[in-house]
Amino acid sequence: MLRPESFPDHLAERITTHSADRPTAPRGEFVLYWMRTAVRAHENPALDVALIAAERCGVPVFVYHALSERYPYASDRHHTFILEGARDVEAECAQRGLGYAFHLERPGHRAPALKQLTERAALVVTETMPVPPLDWLTDGLADDAPCPVWSVDTACVVPMPLVEKAHTRAFAFRDDTAAWRAERLRRPWPEVAVQGVPFVPANLPFEPVRLATADLPALIATCEIDHGVGPVPHTRGGSVAGYARWHAFRDGGRLARYAAKRNDATIDGVSRMSAYLHYGMVSPLRLARESAMREGDGPEKYLDELLVWRELGYAFCYWHPSPTSLDAVPGWARETLAAHERDPRDVLSWETLARAATDDPLWDATQRSLLRHGELHNNVRMTWGKALPLWSENAAQALDRLVDLNHRYALDGRDPASYGGLLWCLGQFDRPFTPPVRILGTVRPRSSADHAKRMDLSRYRAQVSRPAMTAAPSVLVIGAGVSGLACARTLHDHGLTVTVLEKGRGVGGRLSHRRDGEWRFDHGAQRFSTGDRRTQLFAESWVHDGVLVAREDGFTGRGAMTALPKHLARDVTVRTGVQAQSLQRVHDGWRVTDHEGESHSANVVVLAIPAAQATALLATSEMHSPITPQLSAVRMAPCWSTMVVFDGPPPTRVSQEIVNGLLSVANDERLAQCWREADKPGRPTHEAWVVHSGAAWSRANLERDAATVAGEVAPRLRERLGIAGNVVHAVSHRWRYARVEQGLDVACVWDASLSIGAAGDFATGGASATSDVEHAWLSGVAMAGRILGR
Repeated sequence: MLRPESFPDHLAERITTHSADRPTAPRGEFVLYWMRTAVRAHENPALDVALIAAERCGVPVFVYHALSERYPYASDRHHTFILEGARDVEAECAQRGLGYAFHLERPGHRAPALKQLTERAALVVTETMPVPPLDWLTDGLADDAPCPVWSVDTACVVPMPLVEKAHTRAFAFRDDTAAWRAERLRRPWPEVAVQGVPFVPANLPFEPVRLATADLPALIATCEIDHGVGPVPHTRGGSVAGYARWHAFRDGGRLARYAAKRNDATIDGVSRMSAYLHYGMVSPLRLARESAMREGDGPEKYLDELLVWRELGYAFCYWHPSPTSLDAVPGWARETLAAHERDPRDVLSWETLARAATDDPLWDATQRSLLRHGELHNNVRMTWGKALPLWSENAAQALDRLVDLNHRYALDGRDPASYGGLLWCLGQFDRPFTPPVRILGTVRPRSSADHAKRMDLSRYRAQVSRPAMTAAPSVLVIGAGVSGLACARTLHDHGLTVTVLEKGRGVGGRLSHRRDGEWRFDHGAQRFSTGDRRTQLFAESWVHDGVLVAREDGFTGRGAMTALPKHLARDVTVRTGVQAQSLQRVHDGWRVTDHEGESHSANVVVLAIPAAQATALLATSEMHSPITPQLSAVRMAPCWSTMVVFDGPPPTRVSQEIVNGLLSVANDERLAQCWREADKPGRPTHEAWVVHSGAAWSRANLERDAATVAGEVAPRLRERLGIAGNVVHAVSHRWRYARVEQGLDVACVWDASLSIGAAGDFATGGASATSDVEHAWLSGVAMAGRILGR
């Protein structure tokens, strides 16, 4: 049986066993190294443990590296950074003679590969990461594995298991670990030789991705993740880019000046290594060792940040029973925050915060840095975090938002160092400050207004407001329905220049609202539901901000269904009454000519219109694009929508048949769905109805005159409702492309060679969405993701 204590001391002190006295599997084919947060094949204690264990067991090592769609805050940003790092480690493993395979979870590639590999392993080795979900996954795997499961500290110079308690003050941690730190700081890391030839098991339960040649943006686009958080091209993932950044900091004079310059967010005075340290793409052992070889205040201060404040967070999370909950905050802080819970405050929605729309100039700039660049200078991060309790209902919600906004956008999010900083905002690693202040009580305040006075705010705002892309493209979106607006707003939030062209008089597409004199109707979509995790926070925010009203059967717009598209269009340049007539490819992009002969140019074009209209417009370009046959495969059903007003209500017996404002008529296609406008919150009380005729009847009567259709549907509805009064208004509207009959199993379609794409509710991507509106939203965001990842 393998015992951790039998390993060399520099490795034994780093091992945590997760399987109590479970013997090494006697028939194990290999030692499985499950790579997660030490994405490197050098100075990697977990890999070294696996190599020594394999040699002792007489089996080879296999490096299994995987990326799930289901990890918290999975997005194009995190996926891109991880995959770029995986590409480097694939090459490094090949150079060292190590067998390595990468498993990317996506449609058609969702087998439980780790479980199946574990059943064949003699031992599983992974990295110690004492925060969810990785700690839960490690323990869960150990509970079911037939072999031992070990984790190894790959992140700290002073190993987490040595510390033995969760320190709550940095000075105490610094003092208690000083001797261990001094002993290990200058010690070279001894590499373990690789024995034998590269080994990859036969019959792998997944198809490995060949990262060296893979089209990463195309692969990422197939994953069911958040495509609205774009990659950060200026922070490329991997050991190569990580060490290049480190060497520039170390040798370019910034390490020497670190103590004096590190607090100025407007200059390049810090290392910006936290993302690479978070994913273990660089060795913290090497960075510490090389810093210790330099003299001066700069290296000394850098080591204090790297080895005290950073490792304090890791050790705290390792030893505290609930390191990511409010229970991790000291009792005095919880008590003072609870005592001030009823203090007046302006509670802002999640979307307002996420989109940097609070009207606090410094805070919005810091959030924009996170949103666009995936990073936040540590000095302003503290001010950013201290503001969130002021805009949240209570401390628990404040912590949830701190975690969400940091982990969703920051490339260095989701690790113990992040939690250390976030918890500090609520009093952790700190002491009480008197006198108490509003909301925070005796938790240390940090005013954004005061901070703004100490810095060149205009310079900082200019720095963080630029797009992350070096040469950000201009974009024309044709169509101002939900998909077009979702795409445009996502791109706008990332700093791109976007213009939306809409042929109608207003925005909304099938979320349109019609006024006929005194009468008002939602004559398109009546409401929508959400079933996908990626829309949940947006929907909750839209309700909070008064855009939507939540109902048992979904959401409806407050006052009109156009409330949502108008909200989405608020910050975007939209030109209504402009119908695109033709496309022409030019050397740097596209020229769109409208119905009045005016030209509109951009590098990228998005067709957010019905697939048949998109196909026809593409045909004018005389360019062959692979998206044309894709769009041609879409089939849409029409719908006649008839708006009717009566001068009296239906009888009580009929009203009882109406459920959530809907009367379904199964035996009459003309009256397939009858919606009562007065049953929607905030609508007029007059007896107004919208009838959606069935697809078959609408198709058979598609070319009839609208007045004729209204003249047939209105009396039919009056008869069905049993209304004694008269029809006082009736008008019909033809939706030629109303419902998806045959869609595409992709989230959007994109031609990277021509920089043109299409989005809409016809592109479902296999998502678990529950309405066409949600499909449209997800498709538009996915389209933005393709552009941001180009």
